Amino acid sequence: MTTTLRPSAPLQQGADGARSRTYDVCVNSRPVGSIALATHPVFGPEVCQVRDLRIDEPDRRRGRATVAALAAEEVARGWRCKRIEATIPAMATGALRLAAALGYVERNRQMAKPLTGDVSALPDGVAWRPMTEDEYGPWLAHEEDGYTRDWIERGVPEAAARAKAAADHARHLPQGLATPDTWLSVLTRHGVRVGTLWLGVIGDEAFVFSVEVEEEHRGQGLGRSLMLCAEAQARAAGRNRVGLNVFAGNAPALRLYESLGYEPTSYYLYKHLL
Repeated sequence: MTTTLRPSAPLQQGADGARSRTYDVCVNSRPVGSIALATHPVFGPEVCQVRDLRIDEPDRRRGRATVAALAAEEVARGWRCKRIEATIPAMATGALRLAAALGYVERNRQMAKPLTGDVSALPDGVAWRPMTEDEYGPWLAHEEDGYTRDWIERGVPEAAARAKAAADHARHLPQGLATPDTWLSVLTRHGVRVGTLWLGVIGDEAFVFSVEVEEEHRGQGLGRSLMLCAEAQARAAGRNRVGLNVFAGNAPALRLYESLGYEPTSYYLYKHLL
C-alpha cells in the first residue's frame, strides 16, 4: 500500500513569502488522516511548522504517520524551508517517539504545576520587592540579549533570534512595568540584590517568563526562592497554576523545576532540512 499526501485545500500564500496548506494523508487514495503545514509567523518562510498531524484510529500503528511526516519534509523543501518544527503534547508519547526516530531534537519544553496547599516561606533574610523604573531599562536589555543567545545556541540564525526576542518582549511587556497582569520583581538577601523574576499571565495560568539569579550568587538555592516568589505572587493574583518554559540543555533549571513539582506539558522540536 502507498501512503501519500493529497492537498485538501488551496495553497495559501502571503506577500511576505508565508505559506500554509492542509493535506489528506491517503493510502491508495483513501483518506486515513490529515496534516497541516505552515511557514513560521516569526522565523519566516525559511521555517516550516507541522501544525497538526492526525491518523484515524483504524490506521494507526501501521507507519502512516511516519510516511506523512517524511512527506511533509519534502513539501517543506519544496517551499525552500531550511528547518521544520513541531510542537507535541507531553502526553503524546507515540508522537514523541516518532519525532525522535525522524531526527527531531528538543529545543525547549513547557512545564506547569498546579498550586495546592500552602506556598513555602522564603529563607530568613530573603525577600522580594517590585522592580524600579531605573532598574527596568538595564534589565530589559539584559533579558533580550540573553533570550536571543538562547535561540542562537539552538540553531536559530542571529537575525531571526533577535527579531523573535524583540517581538516576544514587545508583545508581553507593551507597557513596561505598567503592563497589566505582570509582576517584575527583584529578589534580595539581607538587602543585597541577588536575582530577578518576571511573572505574567497566559490564559488562566500564571507564567514565569524569566527567572535569573545573579551570577555571583548562583548555587546557593536562590533559584528556588525566586520560584517560591512566583508561586506566592500567582496565588495572590488568584491563579492556581504556574507554567514556564525551559530550554533544552539547561540542566540546573530543569532539575530545580522538577524538584518543585513541575511537569512537562509540551515539547518544542526541530530538525534541519538538508
